[in-house]
Amino acid sequence: MMPAQGAAPTREDQSAACRGDAIKLCAFAIPNERKVQACMEKKIDKLSPRCRAMFGKDRHKTGKTGR
Repeated sequence: MMPAQGAAPTREDQSAACRGDAIKLCAFAIPNERKVQACMEKKIDKLSPRCRAMFGKDRHKTGKTGR
């Protein structure tokens, strides 16, 4: 079940969406959550669309920063 549109994703939502990406791209950082998050932010363009949405940074695809 997906969270209501506009609602912040829960930790469980984030984990479900990003577990595979974390293992594939940032295994060296596991189990340190801050390091995993930092790694995934650096590799945002390589994340699956579902995981990228958890970071709220789909704009990175086009290189726009919203400024």
